[in-house]
Amino acid sequence: MIEKNFRYYAKKILLFVLTFITTTLAGSEWITNRFIFNSPDYSWADFLAGLHYSIPFLFILTVHEFGHFFTAKYHKVEVTLPNYLPLWLGFMSAVSFGTMGALIRIVGPIKSRKQFFDIGIAGPIAGFVVALGVLFYGFTNLPEPEYIFEIHPEYEQYGLDYADHVYDNGEEMMGISLGNNLLFSWFEENVADPERLPNHREIIHYPYLFAGFLALFFTALNLIPIGQLDGGHVIYGLFGAKNHQIIAFTLYMIFTFVAGLGLITAGIDLGDFALYSAMYVGFLYFSFKGLGFQQSTTLMIAVGMFVAQYLTTYIFPSVTGFSGYLLFVFLLGRLIGVKHPVAPDDRPLSTGRKVLGWICLIIFIICFSFEPLVLE
Repeated sequence: MIEKNFRYYAKKILLFVLTFITTTLAGSEWITNRFIFNSPDYSWADFLAGLHYSIPFLFILTVHEFGHFFTAKYHKVEVTLPNYLPLWLGFMSAVSFGTMGALIRIVGPIKSRKQFFDIGIAGPIAGFVVALGVLFYGFTNLPEPEYIFEIHPEYEQYGLDYADHVYDNGEEMMGISLGNNLLFSWFEENVADPERLPNHREIIHYPYLFAGFLALFFTALNLIPIGQLDGGHVIYGLFGAKNHQIIAFTLYMIFTFVAGLGLITAGIDLGDFALYSAMYVGFLYFSFKGLGFQQSTTLMIAVGMFVAQYLTTYIFPSVTGFSGYLLFVFLLGRLIGVKHPVAPDDRPLSTGRKVLGWICLIIFIICFSFEPLVLE
């Protein structure tokens, strides 16, 4: 038993330490535009700069996961400690977030709708509160506008009007711009000093803003009201299993539609169009197989989705989506699932819990971004 406990805790600690290192490396790359293996002038100071990203980002992530953990313990539901998932692509000179997040595993049975709701809602609310603090600190402690010249010395020749020169000429190194959401926009308009507010193409170099934005993004992903995501638990708690199934399926279709708009392009070569269309419909079919329909129905839904997306981009060419969400479409359809299990005790929630549930849905709306990252 002692050896088993040692291995258990050693694994958790090792994964956390690795994730701390990889997120610090990732933060260093976002902040400085230097990569440890490919930049001759990379220094220890560059690595330490990444702490301004990794510490707030991992702190938000940790508070989120332990919100689930302690709530499960409160309800006497057996649960594991978080497994942190390191992911660093700097060895390929590719930027990354440094982690794929963290996961806890529910071991014991969940016996009631109330327990599903409480465990599901605790993580995103806890992480959201901390994210608000990180964003407030980041927006109230913005450096002088000239800070950007430390990262992009080539901008200095243009002065603070660099945006009028470098972006159109393709000189921005990362080629990545942050999208937006309602809450982040509110901070920009009501909290930040407008004289110091960075261009959205440069926020990746402002670690507290970037960490806070990513925290909102991942909070929104967790709160998507589908399956057994945190938002799925909220919807199940509020409306019950039958209504959850209707709401989750509808939102899954909408989510897939928006994600696919980022991939569909009208007017390409006919041969390429036929090949790519067949591959994309195949992807949709494979993802939708987890919905539990007959094969012919699943194929019809996949083809119908493609046709709707193609016609939308053809008629409204300015409409875009975010193809990065297609990975989540696959994970929801084949691994996480769109349906929600029914608890033995399916009694409705109290009024107070229902109010919290609606607050969580509002948090989802103000944190969600249709296009969180824009490649330019």
